[in-house]
Amino acid sequence: MNEIDPARRFSPEAVRKFDGPTDGDAPGGMNDVARQVASQYRRDTMSPIMVSGVLRMVEFGLLFLSGLCVYFYFVGFFNYLAWQYPVTIATASFLAVVLVDVTDCYQVVSLMRPIANFGRILLVWAGAFALMALTAFATKMSEDYSRLLFGTWFVVGFVLLFGLRLVMSRLIRRWARDGRMERRAVIVGGGKAAEILIRSVEKQPYNDIRICGIFDDRSDKRSPPIVAGYPKLGTISELIEFARIARIDMLIVSLPLTAETRVLQLLKKLWVLPVDIRLSAHSNALQFRPRAYSFIGSVPMLDIFDKPINDWDSVAKRAFDIVFSLIGIIVFSPVMLATAIAIKLDSKGPVLFKQKRHGFNNEIIEVYKFRSMYTDRSDPTAKQTVTKNDPRVTRVGRFIRKTSIDELPQFVNSLLGSLSLIGPRPHAIAAQSHNLLYNEVVDGYFARHKVKPGVTGWAQINGWRGEMDTNEKIRMRTEYDLYYIENWSLLFDLRILFLTPIRLLNTENAY
Repeated sequence: MNEIDPARRFSPEAVRKFDGPTDGDAPGGMNDVARQVASQYRRDTMSPIMVSGVLRMVEFGLLFLSGLCVYFYFVGFFNYLAWQYPVTIATASFLAVVLVDVTDCYQVVSLMRPIANFGRILLVWAGAFALMALTAFATKMSEDYSRLLFGTWFVVGFVLLFGLRLVMSRLIRRWARDGRMERRAVIVGGGKAAEILIRSVEKQPYNDIRICGIFDDRSDKRSPPIVAGYPKLGTISELIEFARIARIDMLIVSLPLTAETRVLQLLKKLWVLPVDIRLSAHSNALQFRPRAYSFIGSVPMLDIFDKPINDWDSVAKRAFDIVFSLIGIIVFSPVMLATAIAIKLDSKGPVLFKQKRHGFNNEIIEVYKFRSMYTDRSDPTAKQTVTKNDPRVTRVGRFIRKTSIDELPQFVNSLLGSLSLIGPRPHAIAAQSHNLLYNEVVDGYFARHKVKPGVTGWAQINGWRGEMDTNEKIRMRTEYDLYYIENWSLLFDLRILFLTPIRLLNTENAY
């Protein structure tokens, strides 16, 4: 049988272009039971990947500092610090962390079972010392090192390393009980297949998956209201709103891969959510290469979509936003001060204009802009698009809109975290084209909200800024936004950031 790459089978393009029936992307109203269940999960959780990542840094720091403390104990704090000692201690600490990582001892399952991994941790720590000793021997530097010093560090370092893991084991178990460290999952599709899947997941030891419910479009006759003790909370359209409120991390589609038409219909609705989407493969007749699967314990899953800009990528992007937002505020502060004075002198009303817009995960955020319209003619909902020579726009407003100076206060939004510096531009809640909301014009429009919106973006530097007076412009802006989401990297953000001032010189579409 020819093997098929599942990533190509269900690419974003394939889902967007699927012509099967759909109820649209707009969330439907949830029933009371689903809303009550969703409200229990509103608090954000800690990612296991983030926890293990922080633990890596903590363990490196603990080993390095303990090595320095042992050195100072034997040699004296005020004595000369030979350069090779801190370098060797740092190298051995880093090597130990790498070896612990290679042996999978940073996986949640291993962290919850420190006693079972005692021998592996000891072997890794001894291996780091063995490699350090071998290197010292090969470079003829072994005589420069104190055996007693490094022997003491070996004992102290291992006690600290293993002691920290005992503490982490208790903390992780407590966080799991309290629901602070878990992956929230919803089963898409009910019936016998869903029951087998749930039983298989629940059998996995040290499982961090919390199943929050089942959603299925089929009637109770074909899909029972209770499956393996979990309630059917609603239809697939209702799932979209539920997933946003409950902060769902993963959707597990419990349908056979051979039902490709039905699977694509589901994905057409669900891919707009900022979640991991997995297709249960435990009962599929089709078999792929082992590397095509991810696993929940030993239960195989096909990765259909991954949540974009997740875990450490989100940390890097947030650091990027903070650094460059501060730089932007400092650099443009004279321009912003002059703009504020000009607005005050030109017309009555506040300097800043606050507008509610769609943010990450379709949440409502408040975006800051310099006021460019007369106060009594302003349109907070943006229901009426600003056009060329619009009488609602002030004299100063025309200039700051054309040069995008009116957007400068959004550096503050980016610094505070409601916006990112780079991302899809946030649209006003009631933004329309020819009396149709944008999500009614563009299929999959809400997928723009899988990441934080940005002060500037890929669509804007490619000419899709300003008035969205045609359906084609909205579609093209959405296509560029989705391309950005699917191809994000820090280098991509830097490219957009440095191209923005150049591309803003083209003011043809800015009114």
